[in-house]
Amino acid sequence: MKLTRATLTWLFLAIVILPFVWIVFNSFKPGNEIISHPWSLPKSPNFANYVNAWTKSEFSKYFVNSLVTVIMTLAILIPISAMASYVLAKFPFRGSKLILSGFSAGMIVPQFLAIVPLFMLAQMLHLYNTQLGLILIYVAFSLPFTVFVLFGFFQILPDELIESASVDGASHAQTFWRVMLPLAKPGLLVALIFNIIGLWNEYSLALVLISDTDKYTMPVGMGRIMMTQQYQGDWGALFAGMVIVMVPLMIVYFVFREKIQQTMVAGAVKG
Repeated sequence: MKLTRATLTWLFLAIVILPFVWIVFNSFKPGNEIISHPWSLPKSPNFANYVNAWTKSEFSKYFVNSLVTVIMTLAILIPISAMASYVLAKFPFRGSKLILSGFSAGMIVPQFLAIVPLFMLAQMLHLYNTQLGLILIYVAFSLPFTVFVLFGFFQILPDELIESASVDGASHAQTFWRVMLPLAKPGLLVALIFNIIGLWNEYSLALVLISDTDKYTMPVGMGRIMMTQQYQGDWGALFAGMVIVMVPLMIVYFVFREKIQQTMVAGAVKG
């Protein structure tokens, strides 16, 4: 058993950690050193690669575009999902199970099947090549998963809390915002983290729905840079760009990792 765990640990390190470390090391090397000694430590750390990636390769623009898109998507997505899942979990009505099944079915629709209809719809609504259009489509695609997650958390909250709040004179809106939503914080955090990871890495929809390079998000901008830098031979800036893409997600995960683990374990025990 110990041997199996040790083997899995080393396998995890080999598959996940080593490629990341290799990318970080190469991000500090000049281009000729990356070609001649790709597996060695950098002889003298070169931070110019990060400056070139951020300024000359316009990473700063893509970074801001992605940041705004993710924040605005979450600002619309989370309140709508929380309200919808709360009503479905606590106030079942005729057709509520059908609506919940519709949300669940939305999670199994492959993204590539919807790209062409979404492209045509965005053009028809004059939302093609706009950040607003991309944000609204991200909200629509993220809604099923977020409602599905929050529904489970609202469902396990006791109904007596709603009755007590009602006896104290609280309206439905006050009960939701002041009582139930704070208690559903673990679920909100899980939905928030997984949506941040998914939206930050989303590539195909952004590639199809945005044609203006000034509006590219990080994954699409990264793809564009990979196409150009490999011909210019600036491999150092390319590796530095990869690190810039990965670091925000790693920070988010390490900041909230304990909360995520606690919530997942609590959900497994309750389940």
